[in-house]
Amino acid sequence: MQEMAIYGVSFDMVGKQPIVLLKTVEGNRFLPIWIGHAEASAILMTLQDTESPRPMTHDLLVNLVTELHAEVARVTITELRDATFHAMIRLSTSGEDVEIDCRPSDAIAVAVRTGSPIYAVDAVLDENAIEFEHEPEDDDDMVEKFKEFLDQVTPEDFAEGS
Repeated sequence: MQEMAIYGVSFDMVGKQPIVLLKTVEGNRFLPIWIGHAEASAILMTLQDTESPRPMTHDLLVNLVTELHAEVARVTITELRDATFHAMIRLSTSGEDVEIDCRPSDAIAVAVRTGSPIYAVDAVLDENAIEFEHEPEDDDDMVEKFKEFLDQVTPEDFAEGS
């Protein structure tokens, strides 16, 4: 299992679907995950320090966890099954850990609100991550390479067995 960082949120050029781009903290592997527009907005709002006038769904979830004296220990991207990524939110409460199945987009939206680490299991990375052989010269070079990638990729490219 490897720790991931949010590299950015973008849109694929083919279907105009939002993509959250995770990058391994150690290394140069990237994991693109297609997400919904509402989840992309929820992630971006937090990353950009924008507040909603009323709590959004992910804020409500974090408030519930807090009021129940639990904390989000981590979120993990666990698998890709039938062209859909799956995730778990691990909660710690009263010395016990509880794992809750969820969509990766929801898990990431919760993680950015709580400052919790994001992980991906090695099998998901081995089968679905994109790795650059050489370290890009700078961030602009990295962004340009991803734009080229996003211009051509579709969610079906990450379906099992492809």
